[in-house]
Amino acid sequence: MSSEPATDVRIREVLAMVAPGTALRDGLERILRGRTGALIVLGSDRSVDQVANGGFALNVVFSATRLRELSKMDGAIILDANAQEIKWAAVQLMPDPNLPTEETGTRHRTADRVSRQTGQPVISVSKSMHIIAIYVDGRRHVLEESSGILSRANQALATLERYKSRLDEVSGTLSALEIENLVTVRDVCAVAQRAEMVRRIRREVDNYVIELGTEGRLLALQLNELVAGVDLDRVLLVRDYLVPASNRKKRGVDRALDDLDVLTETDLLDLVKVGRAFGFADAPETLEQTVTPRGFRLLARVPRLPEVINDRIVGHFGNLQRLLAASTEDLLQVEGVGEARARSVHDGLSRLAEASILDRFV
Repeated sequence: MSSEPATDVRIREVLAMVAPGTALRDGLERILRGRTGALIVLGSDRSVDQVANGGFALNVVFSATRLRELSKMDGAIILDANAQEIKWAAVQLMPDPNLPTEETGTRHRTADRVSRQTGQPVISVSKSMHIIAIYVDGRRHVLEESSGILSRANQALATLERYKSRLDEVSGTLSALEIENLVTVRDVCAVAQRAEMVRRIRREVDNYVIELGTEGRLLALQLNELVAGVDLDRVLLVRDYLVPASNRKKRGVDRALDDLDVLTETDLLDLVKVGRAFGFADAPETLEQTVTPRGFRLLARVPRLPEVINDRIVGHFGNLQRLLAASTEDLLQVEGVGEARARSVHDGLSRLAEASILDRFV
């Protein structure tokens, strides 16, 4: 689940279209090198027609060289929404002059107003300032050199590694406490807090990866390896500890994940507010309350165990302590669990229990 604002999603989509290695980015850089400037609308619909005047229809396949040559003429260039086709060239754009804008230059002011009025992304290439600016839903984003983006991306990745290391620590501690039946609300919220921090830094690095395009492939591999499994662990944590009153609701888990996702950076530092997403009481003393997991997190670590079987096992035993105390014969009572699978689950949980306790005290 994600509550990422629609504008952020749209900006990410446009950044992917103009990332290094794409034909559109090649065309924009050719325009910059040629010092001619340009105004490019990414989308052709009725709203764009209403602000467009004159020009001539082309309807030709997009290419970087065509974009460069067409930019030499006065007027804007209109592409289709996917930048696969050049629809119009030499178009005069006439947006509503009463639309608010903080831009001062004529080209940038027009780009901002056209984007606000039509809802389509607009790219402005400045001849004098030598920059490429993207306007989406009232937001302005200036494209940077890859070297600067890569430097910030590496710093963010180093921060992510530290946060992920801390998440692994608190998650391992929680697993050991689960087996000993000593978990408190504070322990659960600490893991949820760290998981949210990791996800937010990952989102920032992911934005850099998108903006870097083909130059960000190595960064993407490092990012994917570093955060693998975090989203699944987050879901399992909520399924283990969502309070029964919330869990009875049809979308209780999804709603809890959404509530975690919308916490502000300040709220995330308050474990009481983190706990509220799980349905825990909104009071400091609640953090010291003991809780018992259902067992989803630990079962997910047993190899080759389908999710549907996990659900049936948890549904049958109710909580982790009963599951840990279950014999092979007890496990055979669960629908879909045969003798081989029952032994696998029993032995797997036993090994995990021993390993978690050893890791904690060694």
